[in-house]
Amino acid sequence: MEQEFEDIDSSGRWQNLYNEIRNQASEYPYRVAKLPVNRNLNRYRDVSPYDHSRVKLENCENDYINASLVAVTEAQRAYILSQGPLRNTCGHFWLMIWEQCTKAVIMLNRVIEKGSEKCAQYWPTTDELQMSFTDTGFVVRLLSEEDQSHYTIRVLELQNTKTGESREIYHFHYTTWPDFGVPESPASFLNFLFKVRESSSLDPKHGPSVVHCSAGIGRSGTFALVDTCLVLMDRRENPSSVDIQRVLLGMREYRMGLIQTPDQLRFSYMAVIEGAKLILTDNSVAQVTSFKVKDSDGACRSLGLLQNYSHLFSRAGALVNKHDASHEKESKAAGWNPFLLLSVTVVRLSRLSSPWTDHAFCRA
Repeated sequence: MEQEFEDIDSSGRWQNLYNEIRNQASEYPYRVAKLPVNRNLNRYRDVSPYDHSRVKLENCENDYINASLVAVTEAQRAYILSQGPLRNTCGHFWLMIWEQCTKAVIMLNRVIEKGSEKCAQYWPTTDELQMSFTDTGFVVRLLSEEDQSHYTIRVLELQNTKTGESREIYHFHYTTWPDFGVPESPASFLNFLFKVRESSSLDPKHGPSVVHCSAGIGRSGTFALVDTCLVLMDRRENPSSVDIQRVLLGMREYRMGLIQTPDQLRFSYMAVIEGAKLILTDNSVAQVTSFKVKDSDGACRSLGLLQNYSHLFSRAGALVNKHDASHEKESKAAGWNPFLLLSVTVVRLSRLSSPWTDHAFCRA
């Protein structure tokens, strides 16, 4: 993969490669997103969830939200990639998080970028510790906030006012993605990714994590692609067999336009290459400095998740057969380690026990 990166980079073929992937990607219907009643629920007119993979709200008069379930069977990963909530969809956003038993929200944008609002302020701040969403019956409280140089970690309490039940939700907010282009190097991004993994929020015992930026396809696609490729590289006997382009095409079966620019594609390659060195060797994230970017523009719910989205996992399995039959055999032999990269982060990065504790999110 590193040699592939160098070849593409030296020949300046990122734009051509990006165009090839875009041309190969399948397209599916998205009729529900275009219904007149849903027009004001979409942030961008050209970013819509496919009908077959859109998340459906269960306890709402209108079941539509601009969010897609992206399933990667071999990696045992499921993400909900969503647009940044609009002011009129914040309640729907929290309803989705509740119904899907999400443990963490991963936010990759700032509320204001380039002088315009990219996402509504859907969570409480230190100035306003509580927010109410009466349209869907939820109250969100800020329990703690920890600022790091490149990201902020919040612990939120999500309360269902109809039942009185409350859950703790982690809010991982990457705050330093530049207004233009991509981060200077993958180091801070990988630190952020490994911090998310340390919480176990991405593990299959929980509902899918919600990942969003503004449109829910560019930075969100980058996060999901890098995480998935690193999982696959850690699981396979031959890590070099992971094909980033094939993985991306598979993920685009679930949400249109994942990875929006050639720069994001290049950055994804860099992050996977450097992240693999951390996972497959005993280095620390602080050592990720070799690449620079060229200047340019709960538990009980787990079964329910598999039942509700079984058609998506079946589709993912079919894609494995179609595109990479040899990898399917390899993955079956490898088996699934539910503590996959939690141990990588705890042991290799900090040598400390994880500060996170598990919560019984979705009790029967």
